[in-house]
Amino acid sequence: MKIIIYSTPTCPSCKNVKEFLKEKKIKFITKDVSIKKNADEMIKKSNQMSVPVIDINGKIIIGFEKDKLNRQLK
Repeated sequence: MKIIIYSTPTCPSCKNVKEFLKEKKIKFITKDVSIKKNADEMIKKSNQMSVPVIDINGKIIIGFEKDKLNRQLK
């Protein structure tokens, strides 16, 4: 399973997503969207400019939504 979290260093919801995944011992990659190439990649995948954007094997979740995350992680 490949998980990418597009985030910023100051985003509280982004931190919550990362903590949620760490508690479940799930590995993920973080991409800081304050770096233009990461922001461009996130926008291309999600058509969103807000964070967090979570990519789980190509399935995009916008924001920290535990129910959606749990469904995709099963």
